[in-house]
Amino acid sequence: MKAARLTLWSPESPKLYKVRLSSGADTLTDDIGFRDIRVEGTRILLNGKAIFLKGVNAHAEAPVRGGRANNDQDVATIFEYLKELNANFVRLCHYPHDERMERAADRDGIMVWSEIPNWQHISFDKAEVYAKDVVMLKEMIRRDRNKASVIMWSVSNETSNNPTRTRFLTDLANEARKLDSTRLITSALNSEHIQGSTATLNDPLTDALDVIGVNEYIGWYTGAPEDAGAMQWILPQKPVIMSEFGAEAKYGNHGANNQRWTEEQQANVYNHQLVMLSKIPQLRGITPWVLADFRSNTRNIPKLQDGYNRKGLVSEDGRKKQAFFIVQKAYKDNTVGKAE
Repeated sequence: MKAARLTLWSPESPKLYKVRLSSGADTLTDDIGFRDIRVEGTRILLNGKAIFLKGVNAHAEAPVRGGRANNDQDVATIFEYLKELNANFVRLCHYPHDERMERAADRDGIMVWSEIPNWQHISFDKAEVYAKDVVMLKEMIRRDRNKASVIMWSVSNETSNNPTRTRFLTDLANEARKLDSTRLITSALNSEHIQGSTATLNDPLTDALDVIGVNEYIGWYTGAPEDAGAMQWILPQKPVIMSEFGAEAKYGNHGANNQRWTEEQQANVYNHQLVMLSKIPQLRGITPWVLADFRSNTRNIPKLQDGYNRKGLVSEDGRKKQAFFIVQKAYKDNTVGKAE
């Protein structure tokens, strides 16, 4: 069908059209936005205009209420935090979320990274695993291919750099393109090599991607917070999203900015990360890890974790940590990253 005139969907103007399909006695209605997303060199273009993705990671766990985010109020709570952060982007990790999330993103003008659950130790040598991945990919794309907010499909997160894995995920990326040629393909990689003050990403999977995600935890798992500011990144000439970074802090736990598990130390990590990120020329987005503290049965340090991953900008009961306001201000003032 040809439209005489369309207002294109964007975060500034998340225009949705009511679409009604009829066949005999059956009717179906939906709200659909129209937009174009593509890559040109190291730029990400939305409707032909270069953009910078100001985002955050979000698990499908409801802050405050707890449990799986599975109703309208849970989704509204999550999106209220995104709006307070001045975010225009969210990475829905590490699996497809409740469809309410994408519908809310359509309405609120939040762009989405959607991912299937290929995480770390996957048996990439098994044909049945690839077949299952294709099924998951088809299910994700079939459900959300009419959501304007979804701008990229991710095929994996933190996988080992070896030829079997690279061949598997390259085939999967190409399968995604056959299913949907209108969106960008990405993956979150943690295969960078850090030596001294140089970080090099030399991963052949980047050849198969439109946008490169990079997970790094300088100041928490690697080095000191101050090391980030001096770090020089050697990256492919493609758009890059720093898809994970951060540190753990228990809300209300205070101390020196080099004392682990304090809000001050987490804030210190973020301050140095923002200095580093601003010096990466092909950086086109960031998604700190993670919006809210979430349950993790491997995180059991008494009085600090108690079964929660504490890297959230917000505590599990909804209270904002110091790092929340650092990200909020950076996004409001546009002091991190650039569109081109």
